[in-house]
Amino acid sequence: MHTLIIAEAGVNHNGNIDVAYEMVDAAVEAGADVVKFQTGKPEAVVSRFADKADYQKKTTGEGESQLEMLKKLAFSYEQFSLIKEYCKKKEIQFLSTPFDCDSVDFLRKLECAMWKIPSGEITNFPYLIKIAQTHLPIILSTGMSNIYEIRRAVEVLIDYGAGEITLLHCNTQYPTPYQDVNLRAMNTLAKEFGLEVGYSDHTLGIEVPIAAVAMGATVIEKHFTLSRKMKGPDHQSSLEPNELKAMIMAIRNIELALGDGRKKVSNSEMPNKLIARKSIIAAKNIRKGEIFTPENITTKRPGNGISPMEWNKIIGTSAIRDFKEDELIEI
Repeated sequence: MHTLIIAEAGVNHNGNIDVAYEMVDAAVEAGADVVKFQTGKPEAVVSRFADKADYQKKTTGEGESQLEMLKKLAFSYEQFSLIKEYCKKKEIQFLSTPFDCDSVDFLRKLECAMWKIPSGEITNFPYLIKIAQTHLPIILSTGMSNIYEIRRAVEVLIDYGAGEITLLHCNTQYPTPYQDVNLRAMNTLAKEFGLEVGYSDHTLGIEVPIAAVAMGATVIEKHFTLSRKMKGPDHQSSLEPNELKAMIMAIRNIELALGDGRKKVSNSEMPNKLIARKSIIAAKNIRKGEIFTPENITTKRPGNGISPMEWNKIIGTSAIRDFKEDELIEI
């Protein structure tokens, strides 16, 4: 099992390509499989009348519109081409979420291997069609959605030729309160749709993504930043590089720990089996021919003699030789 871990850079580069390069380096150092950005022409994504989310107002102030905020954070297509090349050089997969149809076309030309559809686009019918018609694998976030809305989106994607679809359970509040995570909904998605499932996390810690892997997530997406002290909408609800690395290390350990599901004696515990288990031994000195009774035999470590599970077979038989106290019984 190998969970695909997407380190979500998002817009935490603050529109600075040098910061984006540093984030790529941090994702590589942390051990992520993918580093993901967000591509879109602000004017094509939001109207000039669109308000900011409450968490964005809290982190960036109320003196500007959502469009004005996004303009400060957006990269040009040329800059994304440079970032894609940098990712190739650093041997990490580049991915970016398109937020408008022109950006779908651009990212297709960059030969991205798959799509990540954000929660906010799950009801964007023409956008879903455009992505589906590329026939590439799709990871679909399902924040703010109910089963009906997810089913409609999946049907559109399938009807228009989408590749393999993975559904990510998600809550889009930044940060997400633990009581609103509802991680069991991830398994509900798996049962309802028969598709691979994963989890896109916006909580402050690393515990929930780790738990998601233990519950069967095949994809984990997590926002990260170079520093939560940086100004911008998503920094405060993102992991810093050392935290991202800790999360990934924990997930890799969980993958190993999950095993193959067969109950068996492991190689590492085999030596302890004889040490920890018990055998039937002489509770006192026993002479040859003496009958074994509960009074003259008992069970003690080590476990390299007759198993105590054979107790009833031993009781009532006679000693084949003399046994000293604490000596393993033989028959």
